[in-house]
Amino acid sequence: MKQFLPLLSNHRDDPDRQHTPSWPLIKRLAGGYLQPHARPLAVALAFMTLAAATTGAMAKLMEPVMDVVFQERDRSLVLPIALAVFAAFAVRGCADYVHSVMMNHVGQSVVARLQNQLFAHLLRADLAYFHATPAGQLISRVINDVTVMRGALAESMTSIAKSTLTLAILVGVMFYQDWVLALGAFIAFPLAGAFVARMGKRMRRVSAATQEELGHLSTILNQSFQGIRHVKAYGRESYEEARVGRIVDQVFTLIHRAFRTAALTTPVSEVLSGLAIVSVIVYGGYRVIDGASTVGELMSFITAFLLAYEPMKRLSKLNAQLQSGLAAAERVFELLDIRPTIVDHPTAYPLVADRHDIRFEAVRFAYRDDAPALHGVDLDIPHGHTVALVGPSGAGKSTALNLIPRFYEVGDGRLTVGGHDVRTVTLGSLRASIALVSQEVALFDDTIRANIAYGRIDADEDAIIAAAQAAAAHEFIDGLPDGYDTLVGEHGVKLSGGQRQRIAIARAMLRDAPILLLDEATSSLDTESERAVQEALRRLRAGRTTLVIAHRLSTVMDSDRIYVLDRGSVTEAGSHADLLAKGGLYARLYGLQVGPTAAAAE
Repeated sequence: MKQFLPLLSNHRDDPDRQHTPSWPLIKRLAGGYLQPHARPLAVALAFMTLAAATTGAMAKLMEPVMDVVFQERDRSLVLPIALAVFAAFAVRGCADYVHSVMMNHVGQSVVARLQNQLFAHLLRADLAYFHATPAGQLISRVINDVTVMRGALAESMTSIAKSTLTLAILVGVMFYQDWVLALGAFIAFPLAGAFVARMGKRMRRVSAATQEELGHLSTILNQSFQGIRHVKAYGRESYEEARVGRIVDQVFTLIHRAFRTAALTTPVSEVLSGLAIVSVIVYGGYRVIDGASTVGELMSFITAFLLAYEPMKRLSKLNAQLQSGLAAAERVFELLDIRPTIVDHPTAYPLVADRHDIRFEAVRFAYRDDAPALHGVDLDIPHGHTVALVGPSGAGKSTALNLIPRFYEVGDGRLTVGGHDVRTVTLGSLRASIALVSQEVALFDDTIRANIAYGRIDADEDAIIAAAQAAAAHEFIDGLPDGYDTLVGEHGVKLSGGQRQRIAIARAMLRDAPILLLDEATSSLDTESERAVQEALRRLRAGRTTLVIAHRLSTVMDSDRIYVLDRGSVTEAGSHADLLAKGGLYARLYGLQVGPTAAAAE
């Protein structure tokens, strides 16, 4: 859990947080994501160079236009010079189109790959990470942050290289025309560059804070919509509205601050450029009057300067957008750099076993260092037998179950399946041997057929229907207007709790795994449905190693063995009759559920 704390820290409460410098982020993006597109990037760069060169040619062509056409009035050169100007415009337009389309395609491809990589990385993260991180934060990283990167990267890749090349060529034209005049005009450029760099750092901080707030907003919206039934039941609409309103106001403030920061570059650039052009007109004008320069040379210089002003202004705006994209990239890379701790060992091998008995040997586990959840637990679940874990809430039952598929890693001790330590076999083969039905029913916003088939994607229609029949679900499914094609809604909201549970059980039945884990699998069923499902589960358990967790002790009475857990330790073990005869914790819990008279009668 400690590895997740830096990611979960609130940036608003950490003003001194150090951000990754821009260059390492750019280098990582270029080396890891742009390198596969080297060929189209080279072609696009060639067309950028062509577009920049024609822009310089347009500035240079102003000299013969002024000197030859307007002053010397040479009629024979009017049409050739005009055609040359037209050709420059046409070539620049075509080159701009080609390189813009190619660079945009590369930029969008990079971001799409990054988004897929981020989602795939999150899917393989430890379960503990998802328990420690609000879903809204993760959704914000995958959608909001990547969207900011998409805009910044596509625009930057399309414009930065072209603007830089254009600026360089136009500066070359200016120095060619009059290097003294060019040096005077360029007083404004370093000042503008220093200002833009300073504004970029501020934009980076503001953008990072904005993305953080959008993550908080996604979290609260996700929680509010998922818990809308309770929001309405407790009349907390105004409370939720106020919570969201505070964050929306904060996002508004940050976005407006970012806009003010980015917009500030325009007046500063205008003032500095105005001073530069004044110096050009004054100095150049005197040189023309004194005969040291021609009108065409001065106009060519002024044209080059004015044309250079646009890419310079574009670069200043792009820097602000680039810094926003880098702030989003930093947050995305933070996620990609978190490595799961529960992974296959380098020497892991596929689980192959004729028998799937499960053994806990002095197993210890703690979610936090100061709060052990299991204290040296010993459990024996023989192959083909059904074993139940019972006990009060917080006793460690679900923790023990979660260690079997390695949702969490055993702290001390040993856990084996078929005689193999679960840490020595591959995760894929271990989990392929397990079917899980939890009290937290996970249904996807898809059809009933797709949700059942999630247990075995290649299952045919007959197998799906057979699983539903075995789970006592076929009858109610068949009665729905769209049958197995009925959409269940998000989290199965269109179905009742019992219907959702039976679909989850059908999914586990379809998986047909040798190990069955049932965590309160019948907790949401009515009496009639529970009786039918219990009978189906008895058939399913035949020949399978089954671990059952239940608070309702009547559902585990026929288990081959029952372990009683209390505060992370096994306190009793035996059959239902044995445990009642001991008169311990199990007998007391059973008496509370069925009544002391019924318990004594047994």
